[in-house]
Amino acid sequence: MAPIDQVHLSFNPQTLTLLNAVLGLVMFGVALELRVEDFKLALRTPKALALGLLGHHLLFPAMTYVLVTILQPEPSIGLGMILVSSCPAGHISNFMVHYSRGNTALSVSISALSTVVALLMTPLNFAFWGNLHPLTSALMKEVAMSPWDMLEVIVMLLGVPLVLGMWVAKQFPGFTRRVQKPMKFVSLLILLAFIGSALASNLTHFVEFIHMVVGAVFVHNLMAFVTGYALGWMVRLPERDRRAITFEMGIQNSGLGLLLIFNFFGGIGGMAIVTAWWGIWHIVAGMALATFWKNRPPV
Repeated sequence: MAPIDQVHLSFNPQTLTLLNAVLGLVMFGVALELRVEDFKLALRTPKALALGLLGHHLLFPAMTYVLVTILQPEPSIGLGMILVSSCPAGHISNFMVHYSRGNTALSVSISALSTVVALLMTPLNFAFWGNLHPLTSALMKEVAMSPWDMLEVIVMLLGVPLVLGMWVAKQFPGFTRRVQKPMKFVSLLILLAFIGSALASNLTHFVEFIHMVVGAVFVHNLMAFVTGYALGWMVRLPERDRRAITFEMGIQNSGLGLLLIFNFFGGIGGMAIVTAWWGIWHIVAGMALATFWKNRPPV
């Protein structure tokens, strides 16, 4: 077993519990901006919506399996790549789509439905592809993670805040208007601070092994962006829809991925480092692409 597979990043239980609560708060803040009408609007363009969801939850994990086979990284790095591909869309994708002049309504709908679908698909995708791949199957058996245990945690982290946030938004619209922007900003700031704290407390391991994941994350993320745009182009969606699907495939909820790694895998080095770097890199790459498109109005 490679050294990176033997490293376990430290994260004490009290901090982990607090981080779980922070992610729930982030999801609650995102849910305050969602309405049932958003889902109804998305159903008017079912082809684009279905393409975004199928690409994110079926095609991307399958392509990740193939990429891990080609790159042959260390087992914990490969398993981290599979976990990232199994996570729902990251909520910052909506901002990037808006900034790039894409179809923001479609982006919000895909993100919301992706989160709902992820309650079931994230643990199933991870268990299926992780156990199927010969590179990662031994590590899966070693940690003996039940997909149903993961499902329970995901429901608490994503499902409950999502339902609660949408209910509050409907019942208390005045309160929601006042708090949704500050809450979203503050909760994201706290989440980034906790992730930064986790990296800082394990900086030695991060610096020692980061070179092993940079190339894999670059290729993995690029594959997601290119595939998202190509899917929209192949079925001749409008340019604004293509941009939305591109970001919905290329931006992953890596914060959720990190929490699952610390909850179920004891912070295994390769998984944690690849997921943490994904969380940094997809923002850099996503903003670069959004800025490029911002100056090119969709035709």
